[in-house]
Order: sequence, then structure tokens, then C-alpha cells
Amino acid sequence: MHICFVSHEYPVLGYSHGGIGTLIRDISYKLVAKGHQVSIARLSPVRKYKLIDDNGVAVHLFPESNLPFSFLFNSLIANQAIYRIHKQSKIDIVETPELGLAFFHKIKDVKYVIRMHGGHHFFTKAENRPLEWKKVWQEKRSFAKADAIIAVSNYVAETTRKLLELGDVKITVIYNPIDTGRFYEADNNKVEKHSLFFAGTLIEKKGIRQLVQSLEFLVDEFPDIKLRIAGRDANIPGTNAPYRPVLEKAISEKIRPHIEFLGSVPNFEIPNYIEKSQICCYPSHMEAMPLAWLEVLAMGKVFLASSTGPGPEAVLENKTGFLVDPHDPKAIADKIRYIFAHYDEAVQMGKNARKRILAEFDVDILVEKNISFYQSVIENKV
Repeated sequence: MHICFVSHEYPVLGYSHGGIGTLIRDISYKLVAKGHQVSIARLSPVRKYKLIDDNGVAVHLFPESNLPFSFLFNSLIANQAIYRIHKQSKIDIVETPELGLAFFHKIKDVKYVIRMHGGHHFFTKAENRPLEWKKVWQEKRSFAKADAIIAVSNYVAETTRKLLELGDVKITVIYNPIDTGRFYEADNNKVEKHSLFFAGTLIEKKGIRQLVQSLEFLVDEFPDIKLRIAGRDANIPGTNAPYRPVLEKAISEKIRPHIEFLGSVPNFEIPNYIEKSQICCYPSHMEAMPLAWLEVLAMGKVFLASSTGPGPEAVLENKTGFLVDPHDPKAIADKIRYIFAHYDEAVQMGKNARKRILAEFDVDILVEKNISFYQSVIENKV
């Protein structure tokens, strides 16, 4: 098979990337190792077309548009990129996120797949903000062109089905895979007492403000407590205003000495921070199936996540980790205090978490599910 992923987040040295791009790279490496052909169509701030061989994955970089209505022009560029790749070597499957197919002209005998990572309808509902009409139109138009749909969790599948009124269309759930070799079993002897770790984009929906505020209820009891924050700043949705100043306002002089901003940390360095932290705290308001959560669980670490959305799918409460209301700083603090007091019990949950990841989320297992899915789409069995 020849699978072409349209991804503007695929990791390329020198350019920004995201969690979805990392996911696609992990799947792509395994697909190539199993004899399949993989191409990436990525729009990037390059001056001219560039082809990169990434361990057998053909990464096609195309210049992105900075013109007004760039979303339209970039979609057309991506569409032309697929035609160019297809002309070189016949494509069997094209895969995009939710909005990706809106302006594509489908090629005969090529199957087009949407993988739901949480689209515009999904996250605007979760963040209680107004829908943007152009994205509403794009998303509906995109789904109408899909030959098949994958979702990374049952929650994102059924929520999106309802919001977009998809009816009884088939949605296949395939969880995000994790490379359990790269995210190895952590050594608990390296843990720094009363250390907390957060990794994620600095934005309200990640729950970082509430996590910071939870320290107000903890620092008197645990004067050595430390929260390390890894992640880049992002703009407040719908604006050009950065979020970090909002976050800074939530940091009082009392808790400021207990917080360390690490900035954007390369993904290959993240395991080091996960390993030495006593608790990894990722209280997102909403996710689809966050790769960052699975990385912590794969390392067998003590994990505090949010009870919203797919939280109960990713974390089996009180078995593989802890869940909490991400909107309540005091509840977060209470859970952290409980974990400190029952740490041996929490460590055992971490061990259970790694076992579950190895059995249900390992990339070698899930890449086979992806291959079976693609083959069924090609054979019109979906």
C-alpha cells in the first residue's frame, strides 16, 4: 500500500511540529518497516519544494501561502501536492484531520480517510466558545468527502457524530499508539520528592492555570513542592494575544518560587522530566486521546489526569492512575495531597498502567489495526 498523510505538524528539523505529527511519524516508521510506502504532504515556510527521506518516509515539503484566505490557498496547495505525489507513485490512501478534505478534488481509485483528533465543533463545545462559520462549513464539507473515518477515542467519535449530525455513519475507533521503547519503564529511584511535571501547550484548555492555582493549597504543607512546566506559549483562541500573561496573573508571589517554566522541550527530552517527577499532572479540560498522557502511562509513572472527555478511556481510575475535575484547583490539590500520602499505592498503579499500554496501546499492535483498516477501505469493506 501507499499511504499519504497530509500533516502540517509532521516533525522536520528546524520547523514547528505537534503531537499529531509525532503520532503520524511513529505509525509511518512502522508501516515502512512492514514494506508499505508512506508519503507526507506538509506545507511549511520553505521557499521552494523540498523532498526529505526520513528513515524511508518520503516527506514532501511544499511552500505554504501567506496570502489573505490562506486556509483556502493552502488547501489547494495540499491538493496539488497529492496529485504530484500520486503521479510519481500511485497512492492508495490519503489521510487528513477533520478539516483536511474540504477543498480537495478527489482522485479516482484513491480512498480518502479522516482521522478524528478533535476538530472545530469538538473543541469549541469543550471550550464553550462560539463556532466560526467558515470552519463549520469546512468541517461539514470535509466529512461529506470522506470514504472512511477513524477516531482516536470513543468519546471523540460519538461527540463529533452528534455535533456534526453524522447519523449512523461507521466510525472505526483506533487509539493513538505509543512507542514503548522510546518511552521506557521509569526508574523510581530517580524521583525527586514533591516534584510535579506538566507537558503541553500553554493554553487554557490544557488546565495549566488551574494546576498552577492548586499550589496555593499545597505550599504551606509541602514547602519543597516544585512544578515544572514544559511547553510553548500559544495564542488565546480567536485572537493574536499570547496566553502566558493570563497564566502569569494566576501566579501569586507565594507560589512563584515553586514554579519553573522550561519552555518548549524537544520530545526526546521529555522522558527525562517524566522520570524524575513524583507526579505527572495533565489536567486538560478536554482532549481527544492525548499522546502526552499515553507517554506518561507508558513509563509507568504516577499520573493525574482529567475526568472529562476520554479521560476514563485513557486512565482506569484508581487502577492505572487518578482522575480529577480539571476546573477545580482545590480538587486538584486534594488529589495531589492524597497521592503524596499514598505513594506506594500510586506507584503500583503506574506499574499497572505500563502493562495496559503494552497490551492495548503499543505501536506494534496498533499499526496492525491501522493496516487492516486501510486494506478494508481499499477493498470497499468499510
